Amino acid sequence: MNLKEQIALVDKIREHLKKVMDPELNINVVDLGLIYDVSLIEENAVEIVMTLTTPGCPLHDSIIGGVKHCVLELEEIDHADIQLVWEPAWSPEKMTEAGLKAIGR
Repeated sequence: MNLKEQIALVDKIREHLKKVMDPELNINVVDLGLIYDVSLIEENAVEIVMTLTTPGCPLHDSIIGGVKHCVLELEEIDHADIQLVWEPAWSPEKMTEAGLKAIGR
């Protein structure tokens, strides 16, 4: 896979991840700013670095599982490694313009 195809696949993954919603805020994880990085680690494998809005999030497993399941729906991806990080801490400044509009800002 050449660089252009890799970039297109990462963009496709990010767009597909918009299907994963934070159930409390009803905003997708991309527009919420929870996805910090999407990297192809092998041709059919991806690593996603993400966070949650708070370390004590009661829906921790549900959101992370949703991210993994969503990525594995793509025919190009056979393996997804989800890395949950707390640094840098999430803040509303990480939200996209669409995410901010969704909360009325």
